[in-house]
Formats: sequence, structure tokens, C-alpha cells
Amino acid sequence: MDQRIINLFDEYTHAPLSRKEFLDRLVKLAGGTALAAAALAVLEPGYAQAATIPADADDLVTEDVSWPGAAGVTMKGYLVHPKGKKKRGAVVVIHENRGLTPHIKDVTRRVAKAGYVALGVDALSVFGGTPTNEDEGRTLIGKLDKQHNLSNYLAALDYLRQRPDSNGKTGCVGFCWGGAMANSLATHDPKLNAAVAYYGTQPPTEEVPNIKAHVLLHYAGLDERVNAGKDAYEAALKASNIQYEQYVYPNVNHAFNNDSSPARYNAGAAQQAWERTLDLFKKQLG
Repeated sequence: MDQRIINLFDEYTHAPLSRKEFLDRLVKLAGGTALAAAALAVLEPGYAQAATIPADADDLVTEDVSWPGAAGVTMKGYLVHPKGKKKRGAVVVIHENRGLTPHIKDVTRRVAKAGYVALGVDALSVFGGTPTNEDEGRTLIGKLDKQHNLSNYLAALDYLRQRPDSNGKTGCVGFCWGGAMANSLATHDPKLNAAVAYYGTQPPTEEVPNIKAHVLLHYAGLDERVNAGKDAYEAALKASNIQYEQYVYPNVNHAFNNDSSPARYNAGAAQQAWERTLDLFKKQLG
């Protein structure tokens, strides 16, 4: 697919452009309405086709859970863990900028399948939960109070540590908007053991010395917007002697891990990044 179309979609999902302006520009770039529709079919999520682990998998337990959040809000999430009475490391899974979608629930099940207590937090709990319309989800993400949102995720980590099936060790993994939150959690939670950020913007460099977790950073080679801050972040990590690993996957786009969006998904990079993610969790969370 024309890289200009992928860049336009990235602008739409992050600026955001209005739906009308995005479609008007897409038609011009694609060369007509029919070609634009074909491009849209591989750009927008196909959740059912991309699901890798069924919600009713025999070896997993899934449940809807809640915990106290900031300003009196009740936070909600999708909790998944392997069957059996065993204390395990726990992982907060942080969604993209459209909420707790079926794709992120599937990622939460993937983490659980690897042997962890996994919690997909719904940051939009403060608005009643993630809407089915992604444009509405992106709009609501922009309305979140940043400090309250951070507190809600810190509370999610505390909730996991207090569970009887937790061994007390915690990690987080986030994608895009969630990648930025993973970096933020690393700078604000001294108990965090591992933080994995997929193509997430970086925290202020003055906060980097606060990091106690082992940080793993995955970047897409074609993602100029996010990559603009990676060198300064890496320099700050080195200066503070923070344990970290950073990988740039060449010739892949932002959201290369999202297999519900075929135009940007890259199977090779996604598999390599996921293996590195699970390797870190194994080392840091048990």
C-alpha cells in the first residue's frame, strides 16, 4: 500500500482528522472511491479475523474486575489468568487511543497464555467504558484528566499486587497511547519490575532517573512522529544507568504489532518483539 495512505491513516488516528476530511483525502490519494474503500478495508480493524486466542479458551479464566480509581471513580478491567492455584507475576496491558478494544482483550489473553495474571485496563471507565465506535473512543481519550488517568493505572498495579494469585512482581505492556503510559508508569512506580513500550512517546527526561523497572522499547522504523524523541530518552536512560533494551524494527509502520490492521501489521517484527517482551517478563516477573 502507498506509504502516503498509511501516513494519512496515522494522522487520522492521532491528530485526529475528522472522518470526513480523512475520507476526502483518502479518495484523492487512492485515485477514486472504490480504491479508497479497498484501502480502508485493510486499514481499519478486523477484530474477529485477528483474534488469536478464544475468549472461552479451556486453559484460561476470564473475568470482569473493578478497583477504586482517582476522584471516586470505579475503574474496570478485563482480567485473564491461567487455571490453577499458583502465584504468578502480573501484567497490566495498556490499550491504544481508542480504548479496551477486542484486539487489546486478545493481547491480554496472549499475556495470560504465557503464564501471567493479565489485566486489560479500560481507561475510559471514567466515561462509562469503551464505546464500540472508535472515533468516539479517540475523542474520549483526549478528554481524560492526565493525572487522574495516571493514578488509575498506578491503582491497577496495586490491585494486581494485592491479589492472592499474584507473586507481587508486576510489569506493564502498552501500545501507542499505551506505550506512552508504560513509559510514564516506569517513571512513577518504583515497585514496577518491567515496562514494555511499543511505539510509545517518551517521558520527560528529568523523570528518567526515577525508573527502577527494566525498560524494553520497541520502535517502528517508519514512525517518524514517535521516533523523534527516542534518542534523547535513550541518552537519559544511559546517563542514569537504567536497565533497558531498545529495538528499532526497520521498514515497518507504527502499530506493526496490531494484527487487526493488515496494512500496518508486520508479522516478522511483531513476532520478534513479542518474543523479546515475554523473555523480559520471564526474567523479571518469574
